[in-house]
Amino acid sequence: MDKKGITLMPEFEKAVMDLGFSEFTEIQEKCIPLIQEGKDVIGLSYTGSGKTAAFGFPALEKVIQGKGLQLLVLVPTRELCNQVAKELRKFTKYRKTNIVEVYGGVSINPQIDHLRHADAVVGTPGRMLDHLERRTINISSIKILVLDEADKMFEMGFVDDIKKIVSNTPKNCQKLLFSATMPAEIMTIVNSYMHNPLRVKMQTYVDKSKLIQHYYEVDRYDKFSLLLSVLKKEANGLVLIFCSTRQFVDVVSKNLYKNNIRAQALHGGITQHRRKEVMDAFHGGKLDVLVASDVAARGLDIKNVNLVVNYDIPKTSQEYVHRIGRTARAGCEGKVISLLCSEDHDNFRRVMEDRSLLIHKMRTPEFERIKFVPAVQHKRQGFQREAGGSFGARRFSQGVQR
Repeated sequence: MDKKGITLMPEFEKAVMDLGFSEFTEIQEKCIPLIQEGKDVIGLSYTGSGKTAAFGFPALEKVIQGKGLQLLVLVPTRELCNQVAKELRKFTKYRKTNIVEVYGGVSINPQIDHLRHADAVVGTPGRMLDHLERRTINISSIKILVLDEADKMFEMGFVDDIKKIVSNTPKNCQKLLFSATMPAEIMTIVNSYMHNPLRVKMQTYVDKSKLIQHYYEVDRYDKFSLLLSVLKKEANGLVLIFCSTRQFVDVVSKNLYKNNIRAQALHGGITQHRRKEVMDAFHGGKLDVLVASDVAARGLDIKNVNLVVNYDIPKTSQEYVHRIGRTARAGCEGKVISLLCSEDHDNFRRVMEDRSLLIHKMRTPEFERIKFVPAVQHKRQGFQREAGGSFGARRFSQGVQR
């Protein structure tokens, strides 16, 4: 392995080898030595860049088992909480550390029990604040505070919660902040609570040499039919389709399902249980297509996505950047296809101008017009049990040409 001059404690060096690291990523190479030196750090990076290891290894080196809560990591969503905690546990394979997850949507009582023996906590702001107000957690002596995906936490309305949590940490606590963007609200945290932070910037979170982007123009009444054609010709692995509203997420996913494609919806209106069920099915190969809203996809580290489809164009360039960051990771090839009707052009032009993107227009292929039901009646929570097994529709290999 090319360590690029980075030295970790032997227990973590062994874990790195077990995890199959061939080299440290850019964000890891830049951040690990600074964090080891005790510096406050701002890491400008995106989901999929390896930032969990960038803060995880050097932070965990400073945690001593049985000495109380020493490390707190705040994340925007339950799913990211699960993912980060899972990664940190892999890092501590040879150094016993009690890592506790704290998030809403589940009973607080088991968390209270686990927190009594926690060395490190990964949590969402709302539930963390709940524990602070109940006095079931003490963060007055933590050594390191990490704000992971800070811009997403602020977008989701956790500004006040974060400020209350940070204000309860020691002034000499080392503070690390990771974010894709740096809106003004985040700078208030930086200026108020961080001590001479060093900024580490990454240029991108996808491999541009591996990413193909283009768009088709289509009448809005034919957009779904073109989507089916695109999936038949382009789908070669996991597909993530973005829609701008919950209604369209539901409608598109259910119309795909009716056309024998294993698709399910993910948006802010579904329960935590259903959300987990959908994500487990997607990661477990029981689904080929995930149709998601921008809000629902925030904080999800979805690996091995080969194709991202923008069924609707986002209103901001920032959302577009978050969307395309789901593919072309870790040396893998990826493709982003946008479907533009007349109503999408203003947003699309704004995205290209804001980010100086050159996205090629492709000739719209001929396609079969498929009946599209614009409003699908809501059924009971859970997966439909129609034809094709426990998750309904047939696999791509049966229903879609490769």
